[in-house]
Amino acid sequence: MTRTPAGITGERDRRGDRVFTEPAELYDAIYFGFKDYPAEAESIASLLRSVHPAGGTVLDVACGTGEHARLLAQRHRFEVDGLDVNEDFLRLARLKHPNGRFTRADMRSFSLERRYDAVLCLFSSIGYLRTLDGVIEAFRRFRAHLANGGLVLVEPWFGPGVLEPGRRSVHVGEANGVRVERTATTEVEGRVSRLRFEYVITDPAGERRTSEVHELGLFTVVELLDAFAAAGLAAEYLDGSFTDRGLYLARRAA
Repeated sequence: MTRTPAGITGERDRRGDRVFTEPAELYDAIYFGFKDYPAEAESIASLLRSVHPAGGTVLDVACGTGEHARLLAQRHRFEVDGLDVNEDFLRLARLKHPNGRFTRADMRSFSLERRYDAVLCLFSSIGYLRTLDGVIEAFRRFRAHLANGGLVLVEPWFGPGVLEPGRRSVHVGEANGVRVERTATTEVEGRVSRLRFEYVITDPAGERRTSEVHELGLFTVVELLDAFAAAGLAAEYLDGSFTDRGLYLARRAA
C-alpha cells in the first residue's frame, strides 16, 4: 500500500479507526505494482524547476512511506522533509530517506519551524479531509510554511460525478515473502466517495483476511480554487497534468 488512493495517510474514519491498518511494507507492495513513482517525481521536479528555478527545499505533506520524498531527494537533488499522521509510514520513510526530517502531524494543524520553497500534497491525499472546511484549514497551513516565492502543488481526488459506484478493482503485490491481494469496491454517497478494501494476505504462517474503509470528499475544481483563495493562495488548475486527476499550482495571493 503508499500514500492513499492517495491519503492523509492514517487519517481516521468516523469510528476512530486508522484507515491504513496494515504494515507500511504491504502498502508499498501494492502501489509499487501499478504506480509510477519515478515518472511522477520526474514530472514534479521538472515543474518545480520551471516555475521556481531557485527553489531547493520541499515539504511533502501526507508523505506516506516517503517514496516521492526519496526520489525527489536522491534523483533530483531537492532537500525534502515530510509529514504524515501514520507513524508506521514515517518509520519506512525515514529508512528510505534518512537525511529528511519526518514529522508526525495532521495536515490541518501542523506547525514546523522551517519554511519551504514548495509544499506538496500528492496522491489525492487532500480528499481524505472530506470537507471543504478541512481543506481550507490545510491550505492555510501550507501557505504558512511557504518561503518567499514558494509554491503549493496539490493533486486532487476526483470530482462529483466521475467515480462509478460499484466499480471493483484488484491489485496484487509481494514484499519479503508476503503476498497481498487487495480488492477495492467504490461507493458514492452524496459528496463523499467510499472505498472498501478487502485484503487477502498470505505468508509462511498461512492466510488471513482484513478490510479497511477509506472516505474521500468529492470537490469540484471551482470549489477547490475557492478554497485556495479562502486560505490566501492564488491557484490555477492544470487539467490533465501529472495524473488523470490534474494538479493545482498555487502561490501566496497578492
